[in-house]
Amino acid sequence: MKRATYLIPLAALVLSGCSADLDELRQWMETERHNAHATIKPLLPPKKFLPQPYEAAGAVEPFSVQKLSVAIKQEAAQPNSLLTAEMNRRREPLEAYPLDSMSMVGSITRDNQRYALLRVDNLLYQVKAGDYLGQNFGRIVKISETDVTLREVVQDAAGEWVERSSTLQLQEKGR
Repeated sequence: MKRATYLIPLAALVLSGCSADLDELRQWMETERHNAHATIKPLLPPKKFLPQPYEAAGAVEPFSVQKLSVAIKQEAAQPNSLLTAEMNRRREPLEAYPLDSMSMVGSITRDNQRYALLRVDNLLYQVKAGDYLGQNFGRIVKISETDVTLREVVQDAAGEWVERSSTLQLQEKGR
């Protein structure tokens, strides 16, 4: 209790000292407010917009199917091209679908030949080695109980057509 009696007068003394500084601060703020002048540059008028005509409307789009088909035909015309044989054959129905939309759901063996059962768009297809599927000229090389191995012809980073191996894995029942 004794401490509190000493602290109250001390706090009053400190606060009275702050009020004197507060009056000086207010006076300084008023002086600065009157002496300060805003220097705002005027806005420049907007530049006139000159529209440019689009002149490439009649040209072939860089990613169009037309341009791609011309490039593929030129590549297939080369005698050592991997595409030569692929372009001269009839397309099979499963070549219209990408590989990631297909799933292997089983395999069967009939007359010593193994067939894979593929689900595409909720339809079941039976395929064998030598059949084509996927959009990259994929040809089935081997069918086992658990996967389908195929050879695809794709373009590498340099623009050359190369072969690569892909597989479709057997999907478990819960998926």
